[in-house]
Amino acid sequence: MSAMDTDHEELSVVLSSTTTSGLSIALHPLPILNISEHFIRLKLEKQTHLPFTLGALLGTQNGREVEIVNTFELALEDDGEAIDHSFLVNRRDQYKQVFPSLEFIGWYTVAPIPTSRHIELHSQFTGYCSTPLLLILQPTANLIGSVDGTSQNLPFKAYEQTIEIKDRTSRSVFVEASYTVETGEAERIAVDWTAKGGGSGTSLESHLQTQRAAVKMLHDRILVLIQYVTSVIAGTAPTDHGILRAISALLASLPASENKTFREEFNTESEDVQLTALLASLTRSTSILNDLVDKHSLLTTSREDRFGAGGGAARRTRLQMGSARIGDWH
Repeated sequence: MSAMDTDHEELSVVLSSTTTSGLSIALHPLPILNISEHFIRLKLEKQTHLPFTLGALLGTQNGREVEIVNTFELALEDDGEAIDHSFLVNRRDQYKQVFPSLEFIGWYTVAPIPTSRHIELHSQFTGYCSTPLLLILQPTANLIGSVDGTSQNLPFKAYEQTIEIKDRTSRSVFVEASYTVETGEAERIAVDWTAKGGGSGTSLESHLQTQRAAVKMLHDRILVLIQYVTSVIAGTAPTDHGILRAISALLASLPASENKTFREEFNTESEDVQLTALLASLTRSTSILNDLVDKHSLLTTSREDRFGAGGGAARRTRLQMGSARIGDWH
């Protein structure tokens, strides 16, 4: 199947923005990550700008309140003209065993705007849900966020199917539904972990990496200033007295931190850090030494018990034999 290129002359299947859906949709971070990963992976595999991406949405629905919690990819058959329903049912049942509360609530794809092809695909999902949702990732959308953060600044749009009656004819169309991104504590931790690249790094490593990045940025900016001043002195760059005054003011503020109080506080903190590192090293060494002493004591005790018990039995045997000889002599 092609990537569903939009024909501008085709009749729009989306109602005007004045018509809105009454659905209240809560979108969780996991579906956003899954859909984005699915699209990027297919884009790299097929080396196409907009590969056809298809998947199912899982979540809960209570009246007009819908919550999108998870997703899974779908397969096609008949040269991409129909959905592989057996695959969909098997995957849905597998997720149902692990997450009993999640139901099939719709499907997702990647496209600039919905087309008639999406209407045809949408009709194939009505057997699993009476009013399935359509969530579209629009990778080419221009995102404009508001200052108060109320506008949606993610390249996702949700749609609900409805019937439009015009000129005594009816047709299936989509109406856009607004959504909000909802996250729990566990999801925030997982997203933060993913954003940092995962791995087994500790908070100390993350802090040190942040400090290293800040120092590197400061170093790069100082090099830019040095290069500019050098170019001005050499006559290869135009002289900007405003910039030179700003650099001079910056340099003049540096000696202000070189006073006795600052140096004493700096030395105190440096000594505290070194003392903490020394105490940590001593603690590790003491722990290793304690483990060694415990192992040596255990080994010594085992050998004494083994050889001590054998020696006592031998002595008792020799004493009994000596007593028997003395009895025979009498």
